[in-house]
Amino acid sequence: MVYREEIKVDRGIDNTFKFLIEGYRYIPNQRRRLDTNMFETRLLGGQKAVCLTGEDGASLFYDNDKFRRADAMPKRVLKTLFGQGGLQTLDDDAHKNRKELFMSLMGSERISDIAQIFKQRWDEALDEWDRMSEVNLYEEANKILTITICEWAGVPLRANEVEERTKDLNALFEAGGAVGLRHWQGRAAREKTEKWAGELIDQVRNGQLDVPEEKALYKMSWHRKLDGELMSTDIAAVELVNILRPTVAVSVYIAFCALALHDHPQEKEKLRDTSNESDFQMFVQEVRRYYPFFPILAARVRHDFVWNGHDFKEDQLVILDLYGTNHHPNLWDKPNEFIPERFEDWNGTPFDFIPQGGGDYYMGHRCPGEWLTIEIMKACLDMMVNHMEYDVPPQDLDFSMNRMPSLPKSRFIMTNVKRK
Repeated sequence: MVYREEIKVDRGIDNTFKFLIEGYRYIPNQRRRLDTNMFETRLLGGQKAVCLTGEDGASLFYDNDKFRRADAMPKRVLKTLFGQGGLQTLDDDAHKNRKELFMSLMGSERISDIAQIFKQRWDEALDEWDRMSEVNLYEEANKILTITICEWAGVPLRANEVEERTKDLNALFEAGGAVGLRHWQGRAAREKTEKWAGELIDQVRNGQLDVPEEKALYKMSWHRKLDGELMSTDIAAVELVNILRPTVAVSVYIAFCALALHDHPQEKEKLRDTSNESDFQMFVQEVRRYYPFFPILAARVRHDFVWNGHDFKEDQLVILDLYGTNHHPNLWDKPNEFIPERFEDWNGTPFDFIPQGGGDYYMGHRCPGEWLTIEIMKACLDMMVNHMEYDVPPQDLDFSMNRMPSLPKSRFIMTNVKRK
């Protein structure tokens, strides 16, 4: 006889508003209140959803035999953050085929290339920042990352386009968890950006635009599906944007890197002129663990099964808590303190540290750009610690736990920026 027990429930006709109010803390709050890593709630118009947090829940969530990604994410998220028909919505062989496309861009040489491009563009920006009365780091990072990823991906970007493309790519991830005006701005930016990307794809295919074979634009233009046909221009455009948009979103982490350096000056001193690469790695990993980034991921049950005494029913919505897992007291000592050294001898699994998703890179749904993110953040730290000086004037550096994505309220303002 299969063991079963009654699942605990966060009662309510529709807890969507409660989720929006509590934001990143919604699932952790219910975990503590209900004393469970799995509970049922109602979201998105009152549909039942099971929320999972912790290593075991993440391991279950990434079992591709039990869950599918198709039709899991709300359409409002697809119309802004991910795009319709992209990698995040695929399963099985179609997902494997598309994931191979993304992972083909993640060789060590290409990852090193993006870090070098980023540092060069940051170095160029220093000359401009030196003449500015104040520098909004978040906004400047958006611009630097837009230039960086377009150069890395083989996407032509004229100087007079930078502001426009930066604004549009920023709007896509700013709208990911937003309602109201930010959401509608994101939808408009998605439509506009995909149109631009589609025109580039067509130009590559008809020979008007010559792009090196190792570049993302080339690979997206000529990738073939399982049936041997090229992706449609629309889908190729979605996937090209899904290389550009997440990279520009690293600006969120850059703002939090700056905040961490400011709030923990002793950690900044450790990084000065160090030759130990692991010091930068530990700091970056702790920024990614400690600060809020993307809060949750969603999937749907493929077929009925029982896990930990609970019946999961076909088509049921299941939500994995990313932020809460990275702060789970069963996984992390002093989870609400910033301690980079926790990663010194860290021997984690693919399911206990999941700021950009968990599981296997090649076969699962873990973010294929995670390695790019880490290298860009390390390059940012090196520039801020060893190649520039700046002051941090009085400002509101608090960050909201119900704004998604969260950011320091001032976006981190610097003054008196000088090259070292």
